[in-house]
Amino acid sequence: MILILGGTTEGRLAVSVADEAGKPYFYSTKGTEQEVACKNGVRISGGLDARHMEDFCREHTIRLMVDAAHPFAEKLHHTIEEIAQKLQLPVIRFERRYPPRTQEVIWCEDYEDAMRRMEQDGVGSLLILTGVQTLARLKPYWSRHTSWARVLDREESVRLAEQTGFPIEGLLFYHPEEDERETFERYTPQAMLTKESGESGGFTEKVKAAKELGLSVYAVKRPVLPAYTSTVTGKHGLRKAIESLLPGFYDLHSGFTTGSCATAAAKSALWALLSGDEYEECSIQLPDGEVVTLPIERVTLQSDRATAIVIKDAGDDPDVTNGCEIGATVSFNHSSEIRFLQGEGVGKVTLPGIGLPVGDPAINPTPRQMIRHELSALYQGGLDVEIFVPKGRELALRTFNPKLGIVDGISIIGTSGVVRPFSSEAFVESIRREIEVCLAIGAPRLVLNSGAKSERFVKREYPDLPPQAFVHYGNFIGESLRVAGELRVKEVIMGIMLGKAVKLAEGSLDTHSKKTVMNKDFLKRLALEAGCGENTIQAMEEMTLARELWKILPEEEQRCFFPLLLSRCLKHLVSFLPGGQLSILLIDEEGHIPYRIS
Repeated sequence: MILILGGTTEGRLAVSVADEAGKPYFYSTKGTEQEVACKNGVRISGGLDARHMEDFCREHTIRLMVDAAHPFAEKLHHTIEEIAQKLQLPVIRFERRYPPRTQEVIWCEDYEDAMRRMEQDGVGSLLILTGVQTLARLKPYWSRHTSWARVLDREESVRLAEQTGFPIEGLLFYHPEEDERETFERYTPQAMLTKESGESGGFTEKVKAAKELGLSVYAVKRPVLPAYTSTVTGKHGLRKAIESLLPGFYDLHSGFTTGSCATAAAKSALWALLSGDEYEECSIQLPDGEVVTLPIERVTLQSDRATAIVIKDAGDDPDVTNGCEIGATVSFNHSSEIRFLQGEGVGKVTLPGIGLPVGDPAINPTPRQMIRHELSALYQGGLDVEIFVPKGRELALRTFNPKLGIVDGISIIGTSGVVRPFSSEAFVESIRREIEVCLAIGAPRLVLNSGAKSERFVKREYPDLPPQAFVHYGNFIGESLRVAGELRVKEVIMGIMLGKAVKLAEGSLDTHSKKTVMNKDFLKRLALEAGCGENTIQAMEEMTLARELWKILPEEEQRCFFPLLLSRCLKHLVSFLPGGQLSILLIDEEGHIPYRIS
C-alpha cells in the first residue's frame, strides 16, 4: 500500500499517477478544502504528527511513501523522514521544478533574514505573497509598515489572518484567472516578498510582473529537504520510481523511447569528452519539460571522441528494441552546428514524406530536438553525433521501415520520450479507469485522443474542461468507445490525426502499426468517390505516409475528401455509443482542426 502526502499541485498529479494502477492507496492532506479527483485513492485529512503517522503506516501496511507536500512544509518533511527511518520504508520525493536563481531577485535565507534586509533597504510598503501561515512570523515587519497579504479565498485563511492581528482590509484574495500584474498595479507597493515556490507555485510569473512594475523582489529560499530514496520531478519519473520501489503496484511497467535512450547516450558521451568523467546515470529533459534519469551501461573515451551506450527499457510494451543497445558517439567538428550521422543499425531515409531529408539518418525530429537541447547546454561549438544500434539491421526487418523507404536499420523515434505499455487487456482497463474518473468528477464531456501530442491540440478547443476529461486511447479506438458506451457517457469528443483516421475509415478499430497499415487502394477509391482528379490519384500511389495527403490534395478537393473520410470513421463508431453523442475532430500537422463531424 502507498501513502501519498501533500495537498499540492504535485499531490494531485501523484494521485493521477497512482490511479493508473487501479489499486487502492491513501492520499493525505492537512485540510479538507483541496479538490481531489481520484477513483482508487482513499482520502484522509488532518495533519499527521509522528505518532499518528507511524500508527497509520503500521495499521495499513504502508510499504512506500510519496512526499508530494509543499517544499516549505518542513515539519511534515522531517516527520516523514523520521517515520520512514523507523519503519524502514522507502520514500519518493515528488519535487516541483525550479527556475534558476538570478540576481534580479534578492535571495533570503529565511523570513527573519528577509525582514532584516527589507529594513536595511528602507522598504516602507510590502506585498506579501508567502501565504497566510507565514503572517505570524512576519508580524514584526507588517505591524510597523504598510503591508498587503494575498491569501486563498477561504474562510480558514481569513480566520488564521485574524488570529495574527493582520488588518482585514489588507487581505487580498487569490484568484487563478487574475493577471499578476493587474494585482500588483492595484496596490503600488515598494517591494514584493515571496518564497521559492517553483514553477507550479507561479514563481516566474510573480517575479516577471513585479519587475515590469519596478518592484524589488525578495524571495525566501526553499529549505533543504531530507535525503530521500528517490527524487522525481514529473509523472513519468514518479511512475518509474513506484515501479522500481514497489514492483507489484502496476501490472505493467512503462519504459523509454529509443529517442530518450539516444539522448542520454549522446549527453553522456559529450560529458566524457569534455570532462573525462563517466556518468553512471544521466538526466535528460523530456519534450514536456520533465527531467528523467536513465542508467548508462558503459562509456568509452578516446582522444577525439567518446561513446556511450544505454540499454533500451521499453517496460512491458512489446517493442522490438527492448533490451537492445542504443549508442552514441560524439566528436568535435569545425562548424558551429550539431550534425547527425548514420551509425550502425540506424536506417537511412530514401523516400520523401516522413519529415526528414532524403539521405539523412532516420532520427526523427523530436529525438533530434532532445539531443540538441542537452548537448548545446554543455557545449556551444560544432559536434558530430553518430547514433547506432548494433542489432538495428536485423530488427528493422520486423518493422514497417522498408515500406517507408527507410533502409539499413531502425528509426530513432518517440514524441513523448516515454513508452506506456501497450499490452491490450491492461491498457484498455486503464482507459476504463480513467473514464470512470472523468464521470466521477462530473466532467460534462469525455475527450478521447491518441496521445500527448493530439491532447495538447484538442485541449485548446476545450480549455475549461478538467484534466481528467482527457483520456488517451493509444491505438484502441474501438475498445475506448465500447467502454464509453458501457459506462453510458453522454457526449464523447474524439481527436484523431490523419494516420489513424485513414485506418479507422477502412474499419480498423485497432490502429497500431503492428496490426494494420495504410491501404492506398482504399484511399484511391475514396478519392474517386469524393471527386478528386487523376493527378491526386496518381500522387496517392507514390506516398509513403498518410499525412502527405495534406499536401497532395488541393484545397478544393480537401473540402470533399476529408469530410467523406470522417463520415466513414463515424460510421464504424456510432454503434459503440448508443444514446450518446459522438464528434470526431481531424487534427492537421500544425495542430489545427479544419474538419469535424458529429
